Amino acid sequence: MNENSCSFHNEKGLRDGQVESVCAAYPPPYDKDTSALRALRGIPISELKNHGILRALTAEANGWEPRVVSAEVLRAQEEWEAVDSIRTETGSQASADQPGQLISFNEALQHFQTVDLSSFKKRIQPTIRRTGLAALRHCLFGPPKLHQGLREERDLVLTIAQCGLDSQDPVHGRVLQTIYKKLTGSKFDCALHGDHWEDLGFQGANPATDLRGAGFLALLHLLYLVMDSKTLLMAQEIFRLSRHHIQQFPFCLMSVNITRIAIQALREECLSRECNRQQKVIPVVNSFYAATFLRLAHVWRTQQKTIADSGFVLKDLEVLAKKSPRRLLKTLEIYLAGVSKGQASLLGAQKCFGLQAPHSKDLTFTGVCDLPPHSSEGTWLI
Repeated sequence: MNENSCSFHNEKGLRDGQVESVCAAYPPPYDKDTSALRALRGIPISELKNHGILRALTAEANGWEPRVVSAEVLRAQEEWEAVDSIRTETGSQASADQPGQLISFNEALQHFQTVDLSSFKKRIQPTIRRTGLAALRHCLFGPPKLHQGLREERDLVLTIAQCGLDSQDPVHGRVLQTIYKKLTGSKFDCALHGDHWEDLGFQGANPATDLRGAGFLALLHLLYLVMDSKTLLMAQEIFRLSRHHIQQFPFCLMSVNITRIAIQALREECLSRECNRQQKVIPVVNSFYAATFLRLAHVWRTQQKTIADSGFVLKDLEVLAKKSPRRLLKTLEIYLAGVSKGQASLLGAQKCFGLQAPHSKDLTFTGVCDLPPHSSEGTWLI
């Protein structure tokens, strides 16, 4: 071996182990070169190709040709040839439709505000139809009517509740992916159908089958819950409770039921006073949903409820939510204020949950199962 054939030993910083593994098929270098190799450790791996070391190892140089080209050398050559094709995406702005990108509640809502929903809007019944004494009693003692300027926003909420999940719509897929990632902490995409959705509390491999009576609004509510930093902590705490070895319940399925309570409260004008006060509908409905879910989780944990109690808990919760929506919303405000201070817990701050559910026999209960047959709302899912 002449001196020029070993010119690559004059490059700086190559690790001993790398040289030994790549050069295993070649005769050992002279002793005077061994000391030089040990001094060549500082060179970055990414610079090896630029210094021609790999070519010196695998190609003819000054008449010297290796007797055997090992599989390790061939693999190394392929890897270095691929170096130029590697591109980092750190700091780049991804496309809005790129799979895997999280979606905010406002972006998802904007999607429904811009697409044609006329076919779904025809199905909605904005308010409950009352006749006879019920209509007179509601007129005299019931809540105020929703302001005219807010009715379009109310109708949008009810229209979204008529829309199903379309797995071919990229926005729908991103909503599902965001909910999954936020609840599980996963950084990777998952299939839109599969057993992993049962781990989140859907009944089967296809979340679309569990949205009866709440439509895509149920998924928007879950998205709202997980995309706000304060309500995310609450959602994760409720999600952990749903996986308790004794008190477990299907988290997403329970959330769908809470959304259906919110839809009924809106249609029965139970939220009209608060909507008129805030001059908004969607934020009020979102907060009402979150407050009702929070109340359910608190009752579930402190009263040691199990899945066998779910039907009774949901019915009592609906009565309470419709009767005292403002007090329920105040409970959420206190809880979230505690979250910002690191103090809130479903077991702590008992005064935040001072509401006592009225006894159901003392009130007229209108369950979702009592709706007219033509209505989209079905029976309780649990």
